[in-house]
Amino acid sequence: MRFTKMHGIGNDYVYVDCFQEPIPPDPASLATRISDRRFGVGGDGLILIRPSDIADARMQMFNADGSEAQMCGNGIRCVAKYVFDQGIVRSDTIAIETGNGVLAVEVRVQDGLVEQVRVDMGEPILEAARVPTTLSGSPVVDCPLKIASRSVDVTCVSMGNPHCVIFVEEATDEWVLGIGPAIETDSRFPERINVEFVEVQNGSEVRQRTWERGSGETWACGTGASAVCVAGVLSGRTERKILNHLRGGDLEIEWNESDNHVYMTGPAATVFTGEWLS
Repeated sequence: MRFTKMHGIGNDYVYVDCFQEPIPPDPASLATRISDRRFGVGGDGLILIRPSDIADARMQMFNADGSEAQMCGNGIRCVAKYVFDQGIVRSDTIAIETGNGVLAVEVRVQDGLVEQVRVDMGEPILEAARVPTTLSGSPVVDCPLKIASRSVDVTCVSMGNPHCVIFVEEATDEWVLGIGPAIETDSRFPERINVEFVEVQNGSEVRQRTWERGSGETWACGTGASAVCVAGVLSGRTERKILNHLRGGDLEIEWNESDNHVYMTGPAATVFTGEWLS
């Protein structure tokens, strides 16, 4: 099976072109094996690039633990780059089917290859039951949460997958690696949840670290960065357009007031190709 290793600001996945390769019979199991950074290719998960009946292509993604996820902001930028660079779609605007519906992306090309991608991430989901969370409030904004002998204020947003945003003075390992796993698996988040720890540098600039459900800490999270922008506006901490500094690089995020959609702009990169023999 041929594969391509790609990343969006350090959020790296193994991609399989199912326009050319057969769909793996057990992609969840394959995801755990191929994502292993010592015994496999290594990555935050597996993304299948599949034909679609309703869009130019379909992305189906699996976390490193084999769980299937609805959407990945960094992943969809890489899918857009792949289908353009490989000639599957040669248009500046590409429609990609995800677990969160069909999303429109715009590619920015240099020397015949995609360098930057702007993604319409759609409208944020703020109703607590649809995030989902059992915390009080709808939307859940700066809601007190007691966890692991700590008390934090959380804001919950879904961008097709659930996020719990916590604003802190400093996003330390104690927060991310210590509190992140406890929140991910807390019963008040029935589908588990991604957790963002965010430092506000000013009204238009933040720094983010993410504990992703099913993968642990990742170097970037596009849906998480989108959720952070929404949470910043809802809690009065940031403007609607921000620059988000993640461990792997920067994303430009805008929660557009006119159409209520969140727009994400960032790079996508191909690392190498190979053949999986296991």
